[in-house]
Amino acid sequence: MQPLALEKAFMLIEPGPVLWVTTRDGGRNNIMTASWHMVMEFGATPRFALLTGAWNYSCEALLNTRECVLAIPTVDLARTVVGVGMCSGRDTDKFARFGLTALPAAQVAAPLVAECLGNIECRVVDHIAAHNIFVLDGVGAWIDTRREERRTLHAIGDGRFIVDGEIINLREQMAAKLPPGV
Repeated sequence: MQPLALEKAFMLIEPGPVLWVTTRDGGRNNIMTASWHMVMEFGATPRFALLTGAWNYSCEALLNTRECVLAIPTVDLARTVVGVGMCSGRDTDKFARFGLTALPAAQVAAPLVAECLGNIECRVVDHIAAHNIFVLDGVGAWIDTRREERRTLHAIGDGRFIVDGEIINLREQMAAKLPPGV
């Protein structure tokens, strides 16, 4: 073992996959790249936590509208994922700039992203202001079953990413512990 600078410790447990978070505020669609999130609950009403900075244009939209879509891009969109994260929706129409297709969602005003493997419509149920953590309940989910590329990106935290690879199936070993329907 070698010492690791404490400020880099998060890189060892960085969550994944990298998501896009879409919002629609004031009649305007926006999209941001996010890697700081987690699943809090699963089941009929899945719950997620999302962290974003108060300076972030999407943070304002989340506070104003109390809803968003979590979109799951795949590895073929890696450069677009980074590009979306490197500019602000305050002065850029990111859907137009990056050639992304906004589709209407069923439960929220924020758009789905057609190019993504999946999209989860969410409503904000809590905002922990001291840390800008948004607690989100999933209210609708979509998957593109025809999409050939299914590998997702996982941020390490320093501009590098890990790409999903081989699936290891250990369901038989866990079957007794899985909740019904999973």
